[in-house]
Amino acid sequence: MLRSIMMGLVAGQRSMTPLAALAGAARLGALPYDNAGARLMSSPLIAAGGVAMAAAEMAGDKMKTAPDRTVFLGLLARTITGGFAGAALAPAERQLAGAALGIGAAIASSYCGLAAREWAIARYGQTTSGFVEDAVVLAAATAIARR
Repeated sequence: MLRSIMMGLVAGQRSMTPLAALAGAARLGALPYDNAGARLMSSPLIAAGGVAMAAAEMAGDKMKTAPDRTVFLGLLARTITGGFAGAALAPAERQLAGAALGIGAAIASSYCGLAAREWAIARYGQTTSGFVEDAVVLAAATAIARR
């Protein structure tokens, strides 16, 4: 269940990155359980869509007009993907608990991440802090999904 929480933390930073990481792990057969979420993410079309959405989100995050991650739609997306990823990384009999843990972690991470990012933007600028955050989030999501 730790992986469900950790991927929820990732979702709080970048809502679409968990989908891309799960898609990559599913295509490699590296997801720990054979459940509906894992099977869905192994579809080539779904996998490509997850990767495309994650890349678009990372690019959009560098724009001055990018909204905070805690606006309603941003938080909703993080909640959905955190829950989905949490369930996909949980054993079949604990998927509901995995989803709940992923959702809780995503919400908490969204607010903590916003505070950290605002501090980093003031110190290093939006683009630099965004690229560093992207690198950390992508590396973490990939490691969590493929462990």
